[in-house]
Amino acid sequence: MHGAGKGSGLGDMYIYMKLVYLCVCVCIFYIYLYILCRYLLEQRWFEQWSEYVKSGDQNSSLFPGPIDNSELFDELESCHLKDCLVENEDFTLIPAEAWHKLLSWYGQVGDQPALERKVVDLPSTLKVEVYPVEVFLCLHSNMDNAVTVQFSRVDTIQTIQKRMRAEFEVPDNAETRLWMKSSDTSCERLRNVHASVLDSCLSSGMTVIMEMRNADGTWPNVTPLSTSAVQILMNLKNAWFRFCLYCLRFSILTCAFRRNSMEEQESYRGQPGVCGLTNLGNTCFMNSALQCLSNTPPLTEYFLQNAYLEELNFSNPLGMKGEIAEAYADVIKQMWSGRHFSVVPRVFKTKVGHFASQFLGYQQHDSQELLSFLLDGLHEDLNRVKNKEYIELRDAEGRPDQEVAEEAWRNHRRRNDSVIVDTFHGLFKSTLVCPECRKVSVTFDPFCYLSVPLPVSKERVMEVFFVSLDPHRLVVPKAGRVFDLCVALSLATGVSADQMMVADVFNHRFYKIYHTDEFLSSILDRDDIFVYELSCVSVEEDGEEVVLAVYMREHGHYRDYGPSSTSSYGTSLFGHPLLMSVRREQCTRDGLYDLFLQRYGPAPMLYTVFPSISSSQPAQSYVAIDWDPDMKKKYYNENEAEKYVKDHSMEVVYQQTTVQLQECIELFTTVETLEEENPWYCPVCKKHQLATKKLDLWSLPEVLIIHLKRFSYTKYSREKLDTIVDFPLRCAAALSSSTGVNGEPPSRYDLIAVSNHYGGLRDGHYTSYARNKDNGQWYYFDDSKVTDAKEEQIVTNAAYLLFYHRQDKIRHPTLPNPTNSCLTSGQPADDVISSNHEGLAGAASCVSMETD
Repeated sequence: MHGAGKGSGLGDMYIYMKLVYLCVCVCIFYIYLYILCRYLLEQRWFEQWSEYVKSGDQNSSLFPGPIDNSELFDELESCHLKDCLVENEDFTLIPAEAWHKLLSWYGQVGDQPALERKVVDLPSTLKVEVYPVEVFLCLHSNMDNAVTVQFSRVDTIQTIQKRMRAEFEVPDNAETRLWMKSSDTSCERLRNVHASVLDSCLSSGMTVIMEMRNADGTWPNVTPLSTSAVQILMNLKNAWFRFCLYCLRFSILTCAFRRNSMEEQESYRGQPGVCGLTNLGNTCFMNSALQCLSNTPPLTEYFLQNAYLEELNFSNPLGMKGEIAEAYADVIKQMWSGRHFSVVPRVFKTKVGHFASQFLGYQQHDSQELLSFLLDGLHEDLNRVKNKEYIELRDAEGRPDQEVAEEAWRNHRRRNDSVIVDTFHGLFKSTLVCPECRKVSVTFDPFCYLSVPLPVSKERVMEVFFVSLDPHRLVVPKAGRVFDLCVALSLATGVSADQMMVADVFNHRFYKIYHTDEFLSSILDRDDIFVYELSCVSVEEDGEEVVLAVYMREHGHYRDYGPSSTSSYGTSLFGHPLLMSVRREQCTRDGLYDLFLQRYGPAPMLYTVFPSISSSQPAQSYVAIDWDPDMKKKYYNENEAEKYVKDHSMEVVYQQTTVQLQECIELFTTVETLEEENPWYCPVCKKHQLATKKLDLWSLPEVLIIHLKRFSYTKYSREKLDTIVDFPLRCAAALSSSTGVNGEPPSRYDLIAVSNHYGGLRDGHYTSYARNKDNGQWYYFDDSKVTDAKEEQIVTNAAYLLFYHRQDKIRHPTLPNPTNSCLTSGQPADDVISSNHEGLAGAASCVSMETD
């Protein structure tokens, strides 16, 4: 017995030691991840290097040359990164060891800095911090002498304090405190020096001010106002402005340091809700969504009346501990106080990024994605259900739709009960039919918004350069292949499609040569597509002719760092490359030299020919024409080489199509067959089936949000649909005599807000139109600028999100329409511009949402 007890004790000790070892390993792993760093590498250079390594040819024309990250910088002098860079499209991230290897092998262009970035541990994720927080540091005594420094979001305020002490040579015995300045008149004390940059809501573009205690033991109590503003007033010779300067000096000496923008604008009494939102850096998508929600009457009144305070849910594991709801409430109360021209939603932006890491940085995002997250976050923060019970769903099993729908809605409300559900949630009816046994499955699912598709054209307009660099604009099938492009170009030029070869040219080389059976969706609109006419109809592998890629190179004055380089100096490509079909007997150095003399003109000894003939494949057969730098400068005219003549097809203006909103809704409710990746399990057939599916609108919410799906994404391409959707602004009568559930008439809605998106996929801008709930006037919100709007301005091809309010729930405006005098009183003309509003009572329109 004693021996057994001893063995058991040793076994427990062994298990304990293994647990300790495991815990230590986990800690070391997380520490390793925390200190890990990555380097940014330009995507095109990385792909070129990958192709060069795969080729196995040290003398290949694919040699990438020195590392060049110039495409990532906004300005080469400042080496400031461009905004909205996308991983795996603009850059790739590589480990530190790989970066140092590449740097030792190829070197780097010019004085470009290494783009080292930290891997930071954010809530629920580890993320490479591509855009660190860039702030200005200055002393309170000399605010014009500011330096720009970057910090990680996981750095503490104490790190910033130490950096400022070293930067400004502050004595060790000096007592200091820090202030965070977001605008010219708003400052906030950074009390907790152990808090992180992220938790302190410190963002790029802000200023951190260090204040030092005076010798008499007091703190400087004047607001840190930039002296540049005072200098401007000093230069004015007008006596009135000199008097204002005197008053300004007197007020500065007597005002408190914590005086914020609200206190300075107490005299302003504007229309509540008519307030802009400051763009914090690519945050127009957030501002647009916030303005639409701000002008949603039931939700705004819920927060203005402080009803949310009694419903904050701090224990919901799916929520954000009430922080999103409180941050949103702060923004709404400021916007509807009537005391601000514009509000800075910095704290709200920080909270959103804290709980949704995809919104953490300052890249452009989708307003619909932000709206979806915000509505879900507000719902979970304000969910009245504290303990969600498990509910087993039942199929319809032949029961009446009304009974099944009521049961589905009750089950939904047993787990989800909030102001968001009260205002925005409705019910879909989903009908699935098995193609074999004809089993019908009916379910009712809740929704928060409708994402309706737009009718898509099956044609695409492409611009290409044909042989002699004449551009042509062609209409090709959107789902077509490269051969369809050649056929369309053949009709425009008269050249046989079999004599054409299509290539993507980038950085003076062939980035890709397309086969005729490749899909056109792999070609992006931004690609430079060249189509070359060959002398022969087709090139066979063992035929008499071979297709050569012709590059022009210039001898450089830098060392070639290739592993097996035989030359003393490297070369760089210039000009446009060519594709030529050449007879095999001419594929010699002398034969090619004579051929190029005929092509480029009789100018002997200007260049040398370096052939590399391996097979008939264009990607492997190439000829390099090496130019001496002096000869190139003397005889090669870059301007003439870049010239081209536009084809008449480039002058054709294509008309935009217009569709009705009702068409989009009908397209949303049409029958479709499930995709192979998402089959339905038939309980009768006992297997997965590609069933037919139909969605119908069963019950609609008080506020209906319609998302127009303008962005189309495929494996190879992304595009934005600029189709004009004609949507009604208000409803005077039903469009149809059909009735809803239980004989009720169709729901009628009035438009209250629109989120607009202008531009393309990567460089767009968001604005919004919204109708003020108090005076019924339409306004146009463009970040911090607010202007009057007329109804005829609202329907555009930029409309992205539509907000409709059910007519029987609309509260009539309590104030008359504003006039010029009352709108512009007390505020600058460039902040809110007023114009006479003409009613369009005779042009009343309607949106009718019919339920099944």
